[in-house]
Amino acid sequence: MEHRSGAREAEGDGTATGPDPDARWLALLMHAAFFLLLGASLTRFLMRHPGEARTPWIIALSITLAVLYLLGPVLGSRPTPRRVAWLGVLVAVWMVLVVLAPSFAWCAVPLFYTGLRILPPRAALALVALLTAFVVAAQLRLATGFDPNLVLAPPAVAAVATAVFVHMQRQAVRQRELAARQRELIDDLLRTRRELAATERREGTLAERQRLSMEIHDTLAQGLSSQQMLLQAADRTWDADPDAARRHVRTATGIAERNLAEARRFVHDLAPADLAEGGGLEAALHALAARETAQAQGALTVRCHVEGTPHAPLPDRVQSALLRIAQGALANVREHAGATAAGLTLTHLDDRVVLDIGDNGRGFTPERAGVRDEHAVRGHGLPAIRARVQQLGGTLTIESAPGEGTVLSAEVPLTPTDLTAPTAPEAPA
Repeated sequence: MEHRSGAREAEGDGTATGPDPDARWLALLMHAAFFLLLGASLTRFLMRHPGEARTPWIIALSITLAVLYLLGPVLGSRPTPRRVAWLGVLVAVWMVLVVLAPSFAWCAVPLFYTGLRILPPRAALALVALLTAFVVAAQLRLATGFDPNLVLAPPAVAAVATAVFVHMQRQAVRQRELAARQRELIDDLLRTRRELAATERREGTLAERQRLSMEIHDTLAQGLSSQQMLLQAADRTWDADPDAARRHVRTATGIAERNLAEARRFVHDLAPADLAEGGGLEAALHALAARETAQAQGALTVRCHVEGTPHAPLPDRVQSALLRIAQGALANVREHAGATAAGLTLTHLDDRVVLDIGDNGRGFTPERAGVRDEHAVRGHGLPAIRARVQQLGGTLTIESAPGEGTVLSAEVPLTPTDLTAPTAPEAPA
């Protein structure tokens, strides 16, 4: 019974956390049953007692009872003083009706439900007992003689109705508590996943920084330190022993060559694997298209097309960014677009390079593409693509509509320096 009072606050025609379908259908059933019983009782009275002096009073009280009952939903579902007063008036009118016409006694069943839903547990049980007593008295008045069923049946019906209602209320409370716990567990799980992903990213970043710092310390830093000592020694012995000074310079030059090779190896290792294999951006895009097609196993076909010829090799940073953009865009196509065909088009123009990625997938609304989910665990997708293009001073254009596929165009300007400068420093002869 303790659970029921708490349930009533969140129950009724709509709960505090959302409508309860079972409670709504039960309320509708009880409303229909009340008016059906009220109409049947009035009809029975009019058929058996036509033209009596009390008939106008019975009709007036029946209409009053119906109007009062209709006012119940307007007053809300919480046990406010106004709603309790309404219930008291409703029960009083029904009692007068039962005294005048015992056939109205069975309208008490919907009133059981109304009292149990509004009143505190003890008050609700007292009301049920009072209504049951009136039903028993009314049935005995209608009977021609004493019948034990008329004394025992109404209390039994009231007890069963009360037990069913209380059980339903407790089940509803348990379901809401279980749903709340499940939501809390899901929120905890998502939060833990986000924290774990962030921790893994931090650990990965720290591990990579430590590896690079150790590599640089063991190679470049040691080499630069040796060069400094050799050049200082050469400077001290330049006048006294020119041959020894030249040997120091030649040794320092050899160390510089090795350090330059190490630096290039670092750059090579940090570049995308497809570019590191040689062949430039065009070969890397062709390899990417072939790999995506093979991995899709017939579900997606990716084709690559190159238009124009660059006047000079593209800078490494441009090649790397455009390849990463193509990889991110095709990942979106594979995971979200539901496409069967996609295309990569690399266009070389005089002062810029353009990469287009198109697909025949389900499409989306581009205006919503910039809205980032604050709970998202991944950092890829359109925000990352847009950031890469902006870092190169370029522009990103998205053309899409639901059901019409998507075309993503990344345009990167090339300065005169980019067009003429070599992509990597020349090794000394």
